[in-house]
Amino acid sequence: MVRLTRTVRFAVNPEGGGGAEDPNTYAGSPAIRGLGRHYEIEVACVGRPDGRTGYLVDIKDIDRATRGVVVPAIERACRETPGAEAGVVLAPLLGPLAAALPARLEWVAWRLTPYHRVQMSPEAPQVVLIRQRFDFSAAHRLHVPGLSEAENRERFGKCNNPEGHGHNYQVEPCVRTALHPAGPGLTLEALERLVEGAVIERLDHKHLNRDVPEFAPGTGLNPTVENIAKVCFDLLAGRIGREAPGSTLVSVTVWETDRTSATYPA
Repeated sequence: MVRLTRTVRFAVNPEGGGGAEDPNTYAGSPAIRGLGRHYEIEVACVGRPDGRTGYLVDIKDIDRATRGVVVPAIERACRETPGAEAGVVLAPLLGPLAAALPARLEWVAWRLTPYHRVQMSPEAPQVVLIRQRFDFSAAHRLHVPGLSEAENRERFGKCNNPEGHGHNYQVEPCVRTALHPAGPGLTLEALERLVEGAVIERLDHKHLNRDVPEFAPGTGLNPTVENIAKVCFDLLAGRIGREAPGSTLVSVTVWETDRTSATYPA
């Protein structure tokens, strides 16, 4: 089995316009005109590739189905019901999109901003996965008390600097919540409030080893990006369940740099 994912970019323009003839589909078609909205739809198909061609599905077929089913519906929603929740707009499109594809549709994700994404599956059309990205700045020192000073320097290099060093971290929780006619059980506003209180206020502009009990020397975890992701998950999971019963925190991803991230649980 293989998963093939295709991203379709498009703009919803205030006066309409654009269309399939726009040549730069990498940037988006319809292309943006004036103060339009730019969106991305990610479509994931799964199955066994054809033994002769090596294709699971021609990406042109994914583009055609997405532009025929999803894009017009989103354009219409932006005109007629601009206050609608993304999941409410996306849910009724799952069946028609699946029927228009020659391979099994696993999930569809709508990226509303570079940092906010909703994902749904035709197998569970009343459930939505919500992702939103946040940032915080913190210092840390990588050091294991059970190792000698020389062993710590050898293992962690510059990251073992006694005074620590800093990162601009990014953190992205993924929450599974029920979709109701009015919107998701856990709203984006509620998620932002919970993350701010549970994670950002606790970690932002702190020295993790000195200021955060979970990373205290001798009793806490070594503040690697892997352990930071786990601590963020543990801080947030219970609050989400209490805020919206039935909603669950699926995972938390933390980026230490644009090249290094960890997700817990995997």
